[in-house]
Amino acid sequence: MTKFLKPAAMIFIVTILSFDQMTAQLDRNTTKVGSTVAQFLKIPAGARSIAMGGGAVAMDGDVYSIYYNPGALARMNTPGEATFNHSEWLADMNYNFAAAGLTVEGVGTIGLSVTSLQSPQEIVRTEINPEGDGRQWSYSALSMGLSFARTLTDRFALGMTFKYIREGIWDMSAQGFAVDVGTIYTTSFNGLKIGMSITNFGSKMRLDGYDISFNNFPTGSLGQGPQNIESQYKTEEYDIPLTFRIGMSMDAYRDENIRSTIVVDATHPNDNSEYINSGIEFAFNESVFGRVGYRSLFMNNTEQGLTWGAGVQYAFGGTSSVKVDYAFADYGRLKNVQYVTVSVTY
Repeated sequence: MTKFLKPAAMIFIVTILSFDQMTAQLDRNTTKVGSTVAQFLKIPAGARSIAMGGGAVAMDGDVYSIYYNPGALARMNTPGEATFNHSEWLADMNYNFAAAGLTVEGVGTIGLSVTSLQSPQEIVRTEINPEGDGRQWSYSALSMGLSFARTLTDRFALGMTFKYIREGIWDMSAQGFAVDVGTIYTTSFNGLKIGMSITNFGSKMRLDGYDISFNNFPTGSLGQGPQNIESQYKTEEYDIPLTFRIGMSMDAYRDENIRSTIVVDATHPNDNSEYINSGIEFAFNESVFGRVGYRSLFMNNTEQGLTWGAGVQYAFGGTSSVKVDYAFADYGRLKNVQYVTVSVTY
C-alpha cells in the first residue's frame, strides 16, 4: 500500500504547488466575474464527482463524463448507462441533469444530455404596486447536448459534445450553441490517467423578446410627423462561460475488495480566477462508496469549499446495476447544496 500512496501523494502535492505558482505569477487584479451569461452551465453535475470536489476531468467509468470531459465517455464501465441528478440549488432554484450513453461496437459511444434550471414564480413589483401588480415572472434555463466519443488506442480517447443553450426571463429569451472537446490518456505508471477538456466554446447570447419593443414618436410631440413607430431597444451580446480543465486521477490503493482513487483538477475559466478541485473516493467491493473533496482552492473570494458524500451500487448480474449517490457541498454564507443521483447501467 505504501509504495502506491507515495507516488500519488507526490503527484498531488506537485500539481497543487505548480498551479499555485502559476496563479501567483498571473497576479490578476480583475477576474471578469459577471461578464458571461448562461451561468447555469457552470453548475456541476453528478453526486459522485461533486462529493470529490468536482475533480472529474480525468475520471472515467460513468456517463457523467458528458459534463466534465466528453472524451472519457468512451471509457464507461458498461455498454450503456442512464442517469438523473436533482438538487435544490441556491435561492430555491431547481436544478436537474439527465444523461444517457450507449457504446456501439465498432463505432464509438453516443450520449445525450439535458440540463435545466428553474426559479420559482415571483410576483411583479413596481413603484406603484410594491405588493404586486397581478403578474408573475420566472427564470428558466435549458441546455441539450449530443455527444460522441471514441477510443483511438488502448490508452487514448477523444470526444465532443454539441450543445443548444437557452435562457429565459419573463418575456425575454436568449439562444446559443456551443461545443465541448475532451481527451483522456492512461499512462503506464500505476494506471495514472490524464484528462483535458474545453467546455462551452461557442456563440455569444443576446436577450430578445416582447419587453424590448415599444412605440416611438420620432418628432418628440404628438400630432406632428410620423407617429407610433414600432421600435426596439438594443441589447448587447455576451460570451458564455468558457472553461479549460486539465487534471489527473490515480488509484492510490487497490486490492480485491478495497480501492481508493485520488483526483486533482486545475481549472481556468474565462470569467474568474484559476482554481483547483481535488478529492478522494473509497470503494468497498465496488458496491459501497465514501467520498470527500475540496472545491475552488485558490479561487478569489469564493464561498465554495468542503464536499463529501456516499453511494451504493446494486448489481443484478452481468452489466445491469442501479447506483444511488449523495453529495453535500458547502457554500459558506450561501449555506449548502445537496445532490442526489440515480443511475442505471445496462
